[in-house]
Amino acid sequence: MPINLIDYTNSEEGQKGKSLGGICKGEWEIPKQVEALEVWLKENSSKLPKGNYVADIGFSSREGALGGGAILSAESMGLMASIGMNLYLSEYPGDEE
Repeated sequence: MPINLIDYTNSEEGQKGKSLGGICKGEWEIPKQVEALEVWLKENSSKLPKGNYVADIGFSSREGALGGGAILSAESMGLMASIGMNLYLSEYPGDEE
C-alpha cells in the first residue's frame, strides 16, 4: 500500500508497530495520496487516542512533473498533531525503462 498507517504507541525502540491498514493501494502520485490522507484523517482521527502514529506515504515522481504537487492543509496537520502522528515521505523509483 502506498500509504501505510502504523501505530507505534506501545512498541519498544526498534520494534515493529501495529498496522492500522493502508490507503491508496496502487496509487503512487503524491497529490492524490495527500488528498486521500486528508479524507482519512477527517473520518478517523477522532477515533484514535493520543499516541505515536506514522503515516508513511510511498510515492514516485510524476512523469513530466516540473513543479507543483501536493499541499497538506493546516487542518490536516492539526489533526495529525492532535493524535501524535508523524508523516514519513518514502520516495521510490518510477517505472523508468
